[in-house]
Amino acid sequence: MSRGLHFEFIYKHSPQRVWRALTDSAAIARWLMPNDFQPVVGHKFQLRTKPRPGFDGIVKCEVLEMDAPRRLSYSWKGGGMETVVTYTLEAVPEGTRLHFDQTGFRGLRGLLVSRVLGSGWKSRILARNLPAVLEFVDDAGFHSPPDGVIPGCHGAASK
Repeated sequence: MSRGLHFEFIYKHSPQRVWRALTDSAAIARWLMPNDFQPVVGHKFQLRTKPRPGFDGIVKCEVLEMDAPRRLSYSWKGGGMETVVTYTLEAVPEGTRLHFDQTGFRGLRGLLVSRVLGSGWKSRILARNLPAVLEFVDDAGFHSPPDGVIPGCHGAASK
């Protein structure tokens, strides 16, 4: 049995701006986790957070697909889970529709982990953190505010 997470959000910003937030390491650190991401297919990177029982706090990833500014996909391996995360962007009159998928959760452990991760993606990461960070992204990339605080963002590196 395999389970996947599938969410959709609309952001008031252009696909290019959302793409920058999804592919800029400093921005990712603010809305998701500290990392060593590079937007290159085949690049292996890590997302790092606080360890928890059964999880060392490290998610090992590899960029699988990059089609700027439309689609980003990477593997997600951590806590005994091996899944694939995919972001698909679509221009809409309101700005950008983001389709989020995380697939490959298997077994009872996968079901439990998918519920925990799904709650975080849906209620905090994509609903609050990413929109807050988007306010500090432009054509040149992510610009941290002078005081380092991003209102409404409670990401791992949000200060």
